[in-house]
Amino acid sequence: MKVLILIESLTSGGRERRLIELIKGSKRYEDIELGLVVFSDRIHYKEVYDLGVPITILKREPKKNPMVFYRLFKLCKSWKPDLIHSWGSMSTILGIPSSILLGIPLINGSIVDAPENLNLLNKDYFRTKLATPFSKVIVGNSLAGLKAYNISNKKGLCIYNGFDLSRIIELNSDANIRQEFNIVTSKIVGMVGSFSERKDFKTYIKAAILVLEKMEDVTFLAIGGGPDLEECKKMVPEKHGEKFIFAGLQNDVESIVATFTLGVLSTNMKVHGEGISNAILEYMALGKATVATIGGGTNEAIEDGKTGFLVAPASPEEMAGKISLILSDDQLCQAMGIAARNRMEKMFGLKKMTDSYVKLYKENV
Repeated sequence: MKVLILIESLTSGGRERRLIELIKGSKRYEDIELGLVVFSDRIHYKEVYDLGVPITILKREPKKNPMVFYRLFKLCKSWKPDLIHSWGSMSTILGIPSSILLGIPLINGSIVDAPENLNLLNKDYFRTKLATPFSKVIVGNSLAGLKAYNISNKKGLCIYNGFDLSRIIELNSDANIRQEFNIVTSKIVGMVGSFSERKDFKTYIKAAILVLEKMEDVTFLAIGGGPDLEECKKMVPEKHGEKFIFAGLQNDVESIVATFTLGVLSTNMKVHGEGISNAILEYMALGKATVATIGGGTNEAIEDGKTGFLVAPASPEEMAGKISLILSDDQLCQAMGIAARNRMEKMFGLKKMTDSYVKLYKENV
């Protein structure tokens, strides 16, 4: 069976990482042959070139150039896939003509978030509604996402992200990470994400300041880059400067997360609802408790009170309280970390995700 996957780009992000994991996991199935079309030459995950999957770059230049539809049609006619699997709302739109004209079923995998109060002014929602009649199945990575986009039970399917545990087999040592970032405290709290409007680093920083007013033996890390980074740096008082590290973009994120005492994911729910966050899965895989903003797929990833805590949006006081509670109770911290790892293996394993996609493919040829 041949499946052609379409994605807008392979820049650094959760959607892109999830695709890489699927390609790796599919290697166990000799009867599944994947092909990949990327509508951009932005390739962050260079490892994709080592996975033995044929990659075709169909750049959309200019973005509204209709020739990309024809070029994709020619590729599909030549390669003859049994299924087209889109991996984003725009790639779904680009795949519709080839699906219709060549009679190839379209698996629409565009839903990866769960925003509140969606309407047709949201481009992803508009594209999803436009593509729904042409999609045989619409896959979301959270139940909350399918509900947010009003996808019917008949057409919708939830397949959770799968985490590849081989990513955490060979990690840089705790001592090396501490030396690299000059961390001398015994406890480390960290958040991984982009400094953009979707992530609420400002609440995280405010919560960190509240914790640092009462606890000295803790360092706060912020990993990621983005347009809001410099503004966020200015929020940290000079007296706490040594206890707050803005690490920027990092390639070896897993090694850094391994040094955390606990992980945080603060989300700006006014503009974004998480699907299943890869940052949270990294925390869980490495046995870390998580404090995260309630809402969307985060409620499905974290078992509140057992693998971490869910806190109200934009509530630095509540976030600080939960962080402090875990930091001050080693037994609770350890128990939550163990429960988080067990939950990740049960619900978010790579094999489980891959098996679910292969089952989906075979049922829809």
